[in-house]
Amino acid sequence: MAESMSVEHLNLWYGDNQALTDVSLVAPANEITAFIGPSGCGKSTLLRCLNRMNDRIVGCRVEGVVRLGDEDVSTSDVYALRRRVGMVFQKPNPFPLSIYENVVYGLRRQGHVKKVELDEVVERTLQSVGLWDEVKDKLGKSGLSLSGGQAQRLCIARAMAVNPDVLLMDEPTSALDPISTAMVEELATQIAKEHTVIIVTHNMQQATRISQKCAFFYLGELVEFAPTAQLFSAPRDKRTEDYLTGRFG
Repeated sequence: MAESMSVEHLNLWYGDNQALTDVSLVAPANEITAFIGPSGCGKSTLLRCLNRMNDRIVGCRVEGVVRLGDEDVSTSDVYALRRRVGMVFQKPNPFPLSIYENVVYGLRRQGHVKKVELDEVVERTLQSVGLWDEVKDKLGKSGLSLSGGQAQRLCIARAMAVNPDVLLMDEPTSALDPISTAMVEELATQIAKEHTVIIVTHNMQQATRISQKCAFFYLGELVEFAPTAQLFSAPRDKRTEDYLTGRFG
């Protein structure tokens, strides 16, 4: 079941450097929320707060609340949280395992071992990402043998195989060609019918094509958060307008 994700008065520091300042927003269930803004503005930093990936960074300190539905994620078991909040990265990162084992990796960690169940999930998940017909005869081949676009769709399949509530996507198409980009965008749209999707993108056209809500960040501050069509057609803040019209960024 899809869940909303929200942050309330979130502040984050790397050592003495404050990277996020008093950020509050709600990413609604069954929608795509896009984070846009220039490099270094805090988009990916915030995304990593949502599944506590910043926990691993020495000197990182977070204040404020991140919620998955009504649950404060700081009180969750981190592995249980990451089962519910999947993530796809900028660069496709298949594991050095077979295509089949990439897809079932999370399920095996959860204790699912029945081959008939795993086979069903592999076929269903690879079908859902448009990869089944391309790889069904080579499931035993390494995931590292796939092209960039195929590899990214495999990573999405791996994240979706455990049926997360939320899928985080950190610039998932920045390393892909236009055809693969279109496939991933269509996939994100399909996933949002049953899940919540939050995407960081530098591509403003991509944000307008696929997202329902859009957040503009600048220098670690959430400048504006609104329905995407509204933010792009009638931004309330001069900084948003300047960014969207190419005056900086």
